[in-house]
Amino acid sequence: MTPTTVTVALGARAYPIHIGPGLLARAGSLIREALPRARRAMVVSDATVAPLYLEALGDALTAAGIDWISHVVPAGEASKSLGRLDALLEAMLGYGVERGTPVIALGGGVVGDLAGFAAAVALRGVPLVQIPTTLLAQVDSSVGGKTAVNSRHGKNLIGAFHQPVLVLADTDTLETLPRRELLAGYAETAKYGLIGDAAFWDWLEANGPALLEGDAARRAEAIAVSCRAKAAVVAADEREAGQRALLNLGHTFGHALEAETGYGETLLHGEAVAIGMIMALDLSHRLGVCPGQDVARVRAHFAAVGLPVRPDPGRAWDIDRLIGHMAKDKKVADGRITFVLAKGIGHAYLERDVPAEAVRAILAASLG
Repeated sequence: MTPTTVTVALGARAYPIHIGPGLLARAGSLIREALPRARRAMVVSDATVAPLYLEALGDALTAAGIDWISHVVPAGEASKSLGRLDALLEAMLGYGVERGTPVIALGGGVVGDLAGFAAAVALRGVPLVQIPTTLLAQVDSSVGGKTAVNSRHGKNLIGAFHQPVLVLADTDTLETLPRRELLAGYAETAKYGLIGDAAFWDWLEANGPALLEGDAARRAEAIAVSCRAKAAVVAADEREAGQRALLNLGHTFGHALEAETGYGETLLHGEAVAIGMIMALDLSHRLGVCPGQDVARVRAHFAAVGLPVRPDPGRAWDIDRLIGHMAKDKKVADGRITFVLAKGIGHAYLERDVPAEAVRAILAASLG
């Protein structure tokens, strides 16, 4: 299969996203092509991904004449912390990174966010290369330059915009991904269809099961469509002043659920987003803007592929606490929560005037 390249058009800071099999083995030469003066690199990975792919990446870097060291963090959302960031920055400075020394993020969204933020602030900015190894990271978090760690006040509240110079989405790495993680990434893939591409949603309904069962061609196609969609949004609104906020469909509800469950294995990010998207569509329907059959289609497809469609009914959820988490959302303006709603599949929009009682009603119905 020939790799596909998608370009994020940001003028002088434009960068390619290469999508396809076998890219890890070519990483050294592709990095040298993007950064001809690079002679050293700091590779950041986690304890799950490093045993699988660090050696292969290291061999590719060495073959390209790039010296490197690695910094491995524990797997999981807890590594997106100021403590882990501090340890990584000290390791980078101890290694002697210069402004031309790339940080290479080898892993999923947690590694990409942590390494990306470190690259943004070390020496006031060093090059970043994203090598995402999860579906979620390949279709979403590795593209667009959002980097962050979490705070006790909420998810991704401490961070910076720092675009990569290169993204290598090696689809072979998805072969080792647990199905639950693959499904979590599929939720973010489906998001692009729900936001602005009804034809892609139709495609996913027909091809999603084969994609999830391992069809490499369908996986590559879905990743490419997702990356093109995100690249277009990022090029038009890099710092989320308007249109880019649509990419947060389901995230206002989802992040609140994650915060309440402790950002752990209880509820993965993609699972929370899947539930959150259905809640956002339910809210849209309650407000009279989204057809009920569209909500039913999304709920049925998610349930059919194995994604959760409602929060755990066995848990004692507190609506006031969830609303408190939502009030700390990054899209809050003048104390009001901005929601991403939809007028139907493929037609998302921003709404700043959602009645509080409607939000409470959706939470009560979903949690009951």
